[in-house]
Amino acid sequence: MPSSVVFTISYDTATATLRIIFVSGMIYDYKNVPEAVYQAMKTSGAKGIYLNQHIKGKYQFEKIK
Repeated sequence: MPSSVVFTISYDTATATLRIIFVSGMIYDYKNVPEAVYQAMKTSGAKGIYLNQHIKGKYQFEKIK
């Protein structure tokens, strides 16, 4: 299901980094995210809600753009 907030997500297994690209064009890398969290977000029907409930405030992040 398309998200109105999250454009796309990707995951780097070597660094456990979850990259989220928002519809607005902003890019954030969340650090030390377990792959299971990425997989759960990937299959979530509401990616924005999943992000707010399970990722924001729980993992360090870096704003890329």
